[in-house]
Amino acid sequence: MADTVTDTVELLYAIDQQNLTVDQQIALAQAYAALAQAERLELIQQRLYSIHQVVSRMALHAAPADGAAR
Repeated sequence: MADTVTDTVELLYAIDQQNLTVDQQIALAQAYAALAQAERLELIQQRLYSIHQVVSRMALHAAPADGAAR
């Protein structure tokens, strides 16, 4: 997803905003908003993955060595 966000940022900043119609300016603003949301979602996903790794390690260490249920 990071490559897609990077590519999108490059495309958005390459647009010559001076020659856009009002509808195109609105669409561009919506694209910026969607990009910001995608970046937040990517950050959330990264944090959730880190949390998942920590919890998985904790569960692995908490499991009985012989595999029997506690």
